[in-house]
This record gives sequence, C-alpha cells and structure tokens, in this order.
Amino acid sequence: MEILIVKLSAIGDVVHTLPSLEALRAAYPDSHITWLVEEDAEQIIRNHPCLDNIIVSKRKTWTKSIFKPSACLRTFGEIMSFIKGLRRKEYDLVIDFQGLFKSGILTLLSGGKRRLGYDKTREFSYLFLNERVSPYDPDLHAVERYLNLIKCLGAEVNNPRFLIPFDERDMEYVKGFLRNNEIDETERTIAVNPASGWETKLWDWEKFSYLCDRIIDELDAKIVFTGGNNDLEMIEAISSRMRSPALNAAGKMNLKQLACLLSLADLMITTDTGPMHIASAMKTPVVAIFGPTAPWRTGPYGNDHTVIRSSVACSPCFKKKCNTKECMTEITVDDVFSFAAEKLGYLYPLTR
Repeated sequence: MEILIVKLSAIGDVVHTLPSLEALRAAYPDSHITWLVEEDAEQIIRNHPCLDNIIVSKRKTWTKSIFKPSACLRTFGEIMSFIKGLRRKEYDLVIDFQGLFKSGILTLLSGGKRRLGYDKTREFSYLFLNERVSPYDPDLHAVERYLNLIKCLGAEVNNPRFLIPFDERDMEYVKGFLRNNEIDETERTIAVNPASGWETKLWDWEKFSYLCDRIIDELDAKIVFTGGNNDLEMIEAISSRMRSPALNAAGKMNLKQLACLLSLADLMITTDTGPMHIASAMKTPVVAIFGPTAPWRTGPYGNDHTVIRSSVACSPCFKKKCNTKECMTEITVDDVFSFAAEKLGYLYPLTR
C-alpha cells in the first residue's frame, strides 16, 4: 500500500504531525509511506524510522526565482521535475493534514486514489478531496486534530510520541559547541528563543535582557539563545543590554542539532514559535509567552509546560499586526521569571 502524507510546513506543524506518522505506521506496518514537506521543515523528518521516502517542495525558493530572467527556465524545470516525482508512484491513500490551498493542489496532483482530509477547511482545500472528514472543533489542539484523521482510518492512538531523529554526530557537534563556549553539559542551561515569525508574538527586548540577567544571577544558570540567521540582530540587541554574558547559538545549528541542544537544556523560555515545539518534542520543560494566538490550539503539547498569557479581552485575536500589542506588553519579567524558577525547582519568592 502506497501512502502519501501532505504536511508542508511550518516547523511546529510538522512536529505536531509526528504522532500521526507513527500511528499510521502502526496501522499499516507493511505500507510504503512518503511525506511531502517544504524545505524549511524537512530536517525534522529526515531519517525517521517510520518513513520510507521524503519529497521536498522548494516552494519558497521557486517563488523568489521564477520571475528572475536568469533563473526562470531552471526554476520551471525544477518545478516540472518535482511534479513528475510527485506522480511517480500510484498512491492508494493521500492524507492532507495541512488543509490549505497549496496542500490541496498537491494532493490532487499526486493522483491518489483516496484523498482524505477535513471538510470545510480554509482556502477551499476540501474541494480537492474525495473523502472528507467532518469539520473539526477549531479549539482542538493541532496534535489531536491530526490524530483524528488517522482514527478515521481505524487506527488506534495511544500515548502520542514525537520522534525527531538525530545521530551521534549531531549531538557531538552540540556538545563541542557548548564546550568551546565554556558551558559544560552538566551545568544548568536555559535555552531562550525570543524571535517569532509574527510581529505581534514578540515580547519586549528589554524585558528579555532583564529576564536573562535575573536568571543568571538568581538561578545560577547559563543562557543559550536560539534562533535562525534572521534573528541575529534581535539577539545581539538583547545580549548587548545584558550585564552578564550569554551564548548566542542563532544560525549556528540545523534543526536536528537544535533538537539535540534542547534535549540537553533544563528549560526553554520562548515565544510562540517552531523551536518551542521542538523543545516539547524533546521533553524539555517549556515556559511559553503567548499573546495573539491560542495555546489550547497550538501551544506546547503535554503537561510539563507553562503558558503565560495576559488577561486582555481581545486575546487571542490571531492578528499579525497590532498598534498596541497589549496582550504581550502586559506580561512582566516577574511573571516569566517566577514560572521559570518554579520549573527549576525553586519556590517563588526564591528559597534555596
């Protein structure tokens, strides 16, 4: 049996789909399973033992290059080759976990005999399906939402597992990186991810600086900033405002190495972003700062995490632009610090 999973992006969404992959493999142990994913999140699933094949869409790269005269023909050739590769196998079952127009088109182009997904989804992606599952409760967590699609196939789902495979070389790179920056893996380490793709999800840089200084001074911990190359300016600005030194790992690790780093951390403090879900997958406790989004839908999955929200009536609004960002500005340094201290075993106000 040939099965195609369509879950293109983003990093957190792909992490949320990992338990569905394992449930699908358990239900169809002899099947050949392929995952269609975009390039930014591909490393999350690379070498997963439940997968037989990965097809990578370079949609973002193609979108940037298709209208450039010097790259137009090459890009068009790559797209045609991608579509040909997508249609190479005759899929018995295609599951659209994304539920967007971009995933719906690819679900149709795959030529799958059974094209399964949720009915009445955004962007009319359900029009490309021939098997539609009743619309989901929008307040259901994404992990449960995806697992329900697998349950519709008769699969049993127990104890969702989030496996992000990495090898010894990834872990050795991370340990060496920490050693080279005078951090022993036995030291208390807190990963801090201040960045996010939405402007409205960002917490004040000054607050991050003050928070990190308090953690270093009062909790005797090392701070490691995480993020991508695009986050370097932000993290450098935060670090420059700190009294104590912190390690900036932004842009220095791929996703598998980031998973290794977060598996070694005692705690992660983060905005609502992809690395938050990687930390959760690695069973690292998370303190997450939420504003415009709903943690019951897309927060860190599991019981060992804390979500900090303000009580403003307009949250969650799911807006990417806001004049006040009140839902984020009302969250104080003391709010975040107190929960971080408790996660590390302190009573707050602090007692040692």
